[in-house]
Amino acid sequence: MRVIIKQDYEEVTDWAATYIAYRINRFRPTPEKPFVLGLPMGDTPKGMYKKLVELNRKGKLSFANVVIFCMNEFIGLEKNAPQSCRSYMDEYLLKHIDSKEANIYILDGRTKNYEKECANFELAIRQKGGIDLFVGGVGADGHIAFNEPFSSLNSHTRVKTLTTGTMQAKAKLFDNDITKVPHTVLTVGTGTVMEAKEVMILATGITKAEATKAAIEGSINHRWAVSALQLHRHGIYVCDEDAASKLERETIVYLKDIERNAY
Repeated sequence: MRVIIKQDYEEVTDWAATYIAYRINRFRPTPEKPFVLGLPMGDTPKGMYKKLVELNRKGKLSFANVVIFCMNEFIGLEKNAPQSCRSYMDEYLLKHIDSKEANIYILDGRTKNYEKECANFELAIRQKGGIDLFVGGVGADGHIAFNEPFSSLNSHTRVKTLTTGTMQAKAKLFDNDITKVPHTVLTVGTGTVMEAKEVMILATGITKAEATKAAIEGSINHRWAVSALQLHRHGIYVCDEDAASKLERETIVYLKDIERNAY
C-alpha cells in the first residue's frame, strides 16, 4: 500500500485530483475503451471535485470517455432529492464537466427490488470491464462507502443498515434532524471496491486519525473495513497530517522518506 501524507486538506485533494487526471490521461480513453472511475459522496472529496472541474474547464482533462460508478444511495430518496447521490454528484461534479449521461451509474434508492438493483449494478461494472480506479473516503470508524464496522470484507453491492454514529454524521444533510435520516442504504461492498484495478482512499482531519492508524498499522479485520486496503496490489492512502497524527513516529518518518525518494 502506498501512503501519501500531505500537510492539509488542500494538499490532499490537490494530489488526489492530479492523480486522477494523470491516470485518465495516461489511459487515453475512447468510446470503445472508456476509463472506468468509481467515486464517493461526502465532505472529503468536495475539494477534489472542485479541482477536477478546474482541470476540465482548462482543457487539461476530459470526461467524455469516462464511465462513472457512484458508491451508494439512501434508500427511499428520489434521485432529485437534495440529499441524494445524484444531486450531490450534479452539484459538485457532473453538471460542470463534459460527461455523458449514458456513462453515469447511480443506484436507485426508490427501487422496489433491492436485490435486482444491486445485482444489475455489479453486472454493469463487469460489463464495463471492471473499475480502473475506485476513489473513496473513510469514516471515523473506518467504514468505506457504507460498509460499517463488522461488514464482510468480501461484500458486494447490497442493502446496509446505518449505525447511529453514521446517521448523526449525515444528519446535517437532513436539517440536523437524525429522525429524517434513512436507516438503510444501497452501497457497493468492500469487495466491490477492492476488486477495482486501483483503489485510492482519502482521509483528512483529526477525526480520521484512529481509522488511519487502523488502515496503516493495524491488522486486517472487519472491525475496520478500510484495513482491507492492505491486501490490494495497487492501493493508495492519501491523508493529511491530522489524520496521520496517531501513527508511530517511525512510521511517519519511513513513509515520508519513501515518497521523497519515489520516482
